[in-house]
Amino acid sequence: METKTHRRLLITITISMLTAVGVVISPILRVEGMCPMAHFINIVCSVFLGPWYSLLCAALIGIIRMVTMGIPPLALTGAVFGAFLSGVLYRASKGKLIFAVLGEVIGTGIVGAIVSYPVMTFIWGYEGLTWVYYIPSFICGTLIGGSIAYVFLRKLTANGSLTRIQAMLSSKSYGADKGGVFSGALTIAASGVIFFVAAEILSDIFKSGSPVWTYISRGALILFGLAAVIYLIFKKVWRARAK
Repeated sequence: METKTHRRLLITITISMLTAVGVVISPILRVEGMCPMAHFINIVCSVFLGPWYSLLCAALIGIIRMVTMGIPPLALTGAVFGAFLSGVLYRASKGKLIFAVLGEVIGTGIVGAIVSYPVMTFIWGYEGLTWVYYIPSFICGTLIGGSIAYVFLRKLTANGSLTRIQAMLSSKSYGADKGGVFSGALTIAASGVIFFVAAEILSDIFKSGSPVWTYISRGALILFGLAAVIYLIFKKVWRARAK
């Protein structure tokens, strides 16, 4: 009984913390028209606790943001589908982190974006929208948040923390997702996205209209993308020669 109570307490604390962090950082660490940190929280919660708890966490964050910040229903439609599918694909793939990210991209970037159209048009009264109106911004947001989550979770995997966290929460653990060369390349590319977000946030903080920030943010994406490709090619060639 004590073990079950202890587990429930840990889960409650974890969801409460993720919800609080999601509510606080979503309006702060954001890119114009997107909320990447909400997707970051979705993926992390999916990996830590699974699809149902991730769905609960996303719903709580969305409801709190709607009530306290006046955010439209996009706070829900742009979060709950990706949160659930992220957890489903993570477990269906037996613990592959990239599938947790893909679940968020598909669930929010496509399903959530399409569902947002009738909600915002017929319930919220917005005009001039189409079925695909939200897809570009939703997909961009999930790719940014997913990249940050991927780097963060790979770091937890590398030092063994992810397995320990899942064990403490009595969540399904699949051991270390060692990934391989492709995962290493993805991590490098995702790091470029993090630099992109940092540059965009700094530009917004300083209210700078200078094109320097644009060059820095876009340059980070290009440089890290090239680095990822070079790393992938080099590793593939090196392994082929080693054989």
